[in-house]
Amino acid sequence: MAIEKVNASSSLAEVVDRILDKGIVIDAWVRVSLVGIELLAIEARIVVAGVDTYLKYAEAVGLTASAA
Repeated sequence: MAIEKVNASSSLAEVVDRILDKGIVIDAWVRVSLVGIELLAIEARIVVAGVDTYLKYAEAVGLTASAA
């Protein structure tokens, strides 16, 4: 078994490539209310991924419509 040395530092291009390959999903929901009255509601779903990764994610959660 060969031992491979891993460099701890990585370039921005490597980080972006890894994010686009694996993808990141951020799902946030914020509600601000005062004395039971809702003042502000924010809902956000952010997906950062390559096209192939996004299509796999969208198909898994049912966001894609089947082609007729």
